[in-house]
Amino acid sequence: MRLAVLNIVGLSKSLLGENAPGITAFAEKHGLQTYAPAFPALTTTAQSSILTGTPPEKHGIVANGWYDRESAEVRFWKQSNHIVHGDKIWDALRKTVPGFTCAKLFWWYNMHSTADFTITPRPLYPADGSKHFDIHTQPMAMRDELKADLGPFPFPAFWGPAAGIASSEWIAASAKWVEQKHSPTLSLVYLPHLDYCLQKDGPTAPNIPAEVRAIDRVVTDLISYYESRSIRVMLLSEYGISPVDQPIHLNRLFREKGWLSIKDELGRETLDYGGCKAFAVADHQIAHVYVNDPAIFPEVRALLESTGGIDEIRPQNHPRAGDLIAIAKPNAWFTYYYWTDDAKAPDFARTIDIHRKPGYDPCELFIDPAIAFPKAKIAKFLLKKKLGIRGLLEVIPLDPSLVKGSHGRDQVPDSEKPVLIGSSEKIENAQDIHTAILSHFGQI
Repeated sequence: MRLAVLNIVGLSKSLLGENAPGITAFAEKHGLQTYAPAFPALTTTAQSSILTGTPPEKHGIVANGWYDRESAEVRFWKQSNHIVHGDKIWDALRKTVPGFTCAKLFWWYNMHSTADFTITPRPLYPADGSKHFDIHTQPMAMRDELKADLGPFPFPAFWGPAAGIASSEWIAASAKWVEQKHSPTLSLVYLPHLDYCLQKDGPTAPNIPAEVRAIDRVVTDLISYYESRSIRVMLLSEYGISPVDQPIHLNRLFREKGWLSIKDELGRETLDYGGCKAFAVADHQIAHVYVNDPAIFPEVRALLESTGGIDEIRPQNHPRAGDLIAIAKPNAWFTYYYWTDDAKAPDFARTIDIHRKPGYDPCELFIDPAIAFPKAKIAKFLLKKKLGIRGLLEVIPLDPSLVKGSHGRDQVPDSEKPVLIGSSEKIENAQDIHTAILSHFGQI
């Protein structure tokens, strides 16, 4: 029997019940398990652990981004599957399951993999500095066919202040499209909707029940579709979301110590990573701290140990990781901020720019409440863009107190742990899900 694995990001046991009738009924019928999150409990780390069956110490995905010591650059949200070390689940199954094919739909590191059918968000970046929303597919010809049949991927609904259910609906439609055209043996489908509202508003916000109902409709429809084609369905999540109210600005503390190297670029401040004695790459509730000057290592550790909001410090677990890994307390998370005067914040700070920032920025889910007429400002920017005039869409706030949910810790209450629904294999961690998928195909 073929298998579809639906990755419902942010789903935890606490969200099941009357607001998720379809998923709850599926769990009651097929069984639900919670499991210990990957460490760190982040998108790319968790997915890589599931797909390789190994921890980050082996596959090398220590966060959604890290400092590349050779190029002296921080690199976030890269997309080549070559970055993930080790054999992937589709490679293992292809060796033993006759005619095996795999569709990997919007799971990360989805470019140039050996999976048979892939779809991933990938804007176009022409030489004039403009940006055009698009997708990347394997085979490449599938890109135009998909867009002709489904319309353009709703990129603003995938990330940013307009993030919402439309992106998960399009991904679900693309999963049906791939099934109808190619009938893959294994379908891996990423449904991100809950990630947005849970981080933005927090898991106890009054709007969350409606958001859960929205993704439940998408998931229930997909379950029905796959089962009508005699395809077994497995549901999982990568992590749950914890309520937070305390941002931690490690780089500003490091700046006070004189450890940062700051460069003035046309009146804005940028971080000179290679010139810093120490700096932090923030990613939700964990921060990789890179110490370029070994002489201050004890002082850096002592500062981390005395900083409010930090719960634990762990040693480096892979050459890509920081020399020290800081873990926030359950109610805290790390910003990437390093400037002390908002007027000198870098030009990317108030924009949606997931690649330039030396850390993950959940404030990109918000429009700055200080902007009196944000729709007018956005419309003006889009008009200029249409006329070929370059500019910055500076609408993202610099107020981390807006963020109400986060993740990254591996020590969380059972109610916030990720789930696996629809497998009889006993699991304890993300790597075990790899085994559960193999077991479905009789490979264990």
